[in-house]
Amino acid sequence: MTDTFQHLKTVLAAEFEIEQALITEDADLFEDLDIDSIDAIDILARLRELTGKALPADELKSVRTVGDVVALVENG
Repeated sequence: MTDTFQHLKTVLAAEFEIEQALITEDADLFEDLDIDSIDAIDILARLRELTGKALPADELKSVRTVGDVVALVENG
């Protein structure tokens, strides 16, 4: 498990009250975890605070799963 995934899991559980067992890299943010587009922007902002990495907002459109967010943070 990467640090980025663990950070994201912590954010999703704490900020959005999602059970950690539901948060897998394959989980769809919108369908499985009931995250909307505003929430997704908030998630990226929290991850930016935690990691210090600026994340490109235009790439947010291609993000569907938890794993996509991890890849965006790690490669962004």
